[in-house]
Amino acid sequence: MEFTLEDISDEEIMRRRALYEPFTDSVRDLIDAVIRTEVDDATVRQAQAEIAGVVQRLRTQQMDGAYGVRYTADKKGMAWGNAVIGLRNAIAPPLVLRPGDDGGVVTDATLGAAYEGPSGLVHGGVCAMLFDHVLGEAASVDGIPCFTGTISVRYLRPTPLGPIRIDAAISGRDGRKKIVRGTLSGPDGVTAEAEGIFIVPREFEGQAFSSWVS
Repeated sequence: MEFTLEDISDEEIMRRRALYEPFTDSVRDLIDAVIRTEVDDATVRQAQAEIAGVVQRLRTQQMDGAYGVRYTADKKGMAWGNAVIGLRNAIAPPLVLRPGDDGGVVTDATLGAAYEGPSGLVHGGVCAMLFDHVLGEAASVDGIPCFTGTISVRYLRPTPLGPIRIDAAISGRDGRKKIVRGTLSGPDGVTAEAEGIFIVPREFEGQAFSSWVS
């Protein structure tokens, strides 16, 4: 995996965050509005022309390819293009993760019209995508690098659009494998469960891994 190093200050990170976070929120609102609007044809065509003008202005200066995986010199991550947590990605809910009570991670989010599958329900693929990210974050809380091996999702019942919560934590270890389990909950309880196997690379060496597998 390739990383991009940006030697920028905390003040510059805060400046960019203050600029792009509300900007991305506006685009996220736009996506929701496009899905749910019932205005007349003329208004839709006018809005399309205005949006096309904005896109054209933004295209006058942009990076090549995707945003990439970026870190500052002091190892602060800026995964701002990420489809789940990206600060500059209006597709992302976005999830904001925090430490859980069991040594894992937990996150709360609200999934609106943009994440619908069956009527009024979250698309199963969206649930799987969120699990993939959250279980991966939980697998990394011990500081030992790892990559996704497999993830299986068990859908217990439909997940309604609206507020959701995901909890995940490491539940076991087997050599270079970390087993991580998580749950997705709606207002009325758990709607899906997931289990992932995450693999520590062979080339990873050091005292931390030696003590971890012993």
